[in-house]
Amino acid sequence: MKDNLNSINCPACGKVMEKIYMSEQKFNIDICSKGCGGLFLDNREFNKIDEPHENIDEITEALKGKVFQEVDSAALRVCPVCRTNMVKNHVSARKEIEIDECYGCGGKFLDHGELEQMRGQYATATERDADVVKYVYGLKNVELAKVEADAKKARENRSPLQNLFGALLGF
Repeated sequence: MKDNLNSINCPACGKVMEKIYMSEQKFNIDICSKGCGGLFLDNREFNKIDEPHENIDEITEALKGKVFQEVDSAALRVCPVCRTNMVKNHVSARKEIEIDECYGCGGKFLDHGELEQMRGQYATATERDADVVKYVYGLKNVELAKVEADAKKARENRSPLQNLFGALLGF
């Protein structure tokens, strides 16, 4: 999605979001500095501020010392850019932080504090991705173990005729 200077309303509280220029990354992000403290990131921006070593001084400065209104983080959110319903997804295999993502334009909305929490989970995105792979393989191993146990149980409960056909056909 191309960065633009159009104002958008916060998907969590409805207030107009402030454009903050990220000097190191060279793009604008949208911050709800007068409402809930949430962040809206275009599809290409998220991966440039998600690691702890990446500079987010402008975000920190824009939010420093402010008190933000409470919002229902479980509520359905609508993308402020393309008006598509956003979907809640976990940012890592740890399933501790859930952000709102737009499958229409790729935008992401983070409630106040979620960026800092996410950046504290892993040193790099590569480390986070490796944890996802480990998690997926763990699920597959559990599924395979269950399939093997079910097959063993089925073999134990076969009739003599089924055993004969199983031996002839190799199962």
